[in-house]
Amino acid sequence: MSSLLDADEAVEALARGGVVALATDTVYGLAASLEHPQAIEAIFALKHRPPSLALPVLVSGVAQIEQLGVTWTEAATALAGAFWPGPLTVVVAVPQSLARRLASTNATVGFRQPDGPVAALLERSGPLAVTSANIHGSPPCRNAGQVLEAFAERHDLAGVLDGGESPGAASTVVDVTPREWRVLREGSIGRAALASVLDRLGDETSA
Repeated sequence: MSSLLDADEAVEALARGGVVALATDTVYGLAASLEHPQAIEAIFALKHRPPSLALPVLVSGVAQIEQLGVTWTEAATALAGAFWPGPLTVVVAVPQSLARRLASTNATVGFRQPDGPVAALLERSGPLAVTSANIHGSPPCRNAGQVLEAFAERHDLAGVLDGGESPGAASTVVDVTPREWRVLREGSIGRAALASVLDRLGDETSA
């Protein structure tokens, strides 16, 4: 059975290739280091996630994204400047090697810089593949107790970093790879707020 971890233990577990559940500014997530492909595979097995659903990545900032060989576009830069840290996942094109690691079949991946204490952990752990902590199709867990209950019988979860109660609202997911950006999931940040940033960017480009 999984147990509660402190921040040092969580970082060590991630570095060893373990899967750790942690609190974000949206919901609790199952996290794995990008340096350990087998840990990323374990996330899919843990939550019975369909292999066709690519994993997003949490980062401490844009610098970590660029270190992965990703070109952070003008549109992505504008959105990150307006809404990060916060509940916005920005989908951009990535190298094929990174796409394969995260099970992306179209060479795109979503990135997010979360707010709150998890940001300090990301500075230490590096970028993490993270998806909501729940069995696929069930409501996301919002506290450590719910995570421990949901995965009580699973020994492939290294532990849970207790960050208190999470708000429970999903992040908005926006894809800026096509010429016309599109919202893939409605969340805490509305379409109008995104449009106010991206439409202004278009106006400046054409000026």
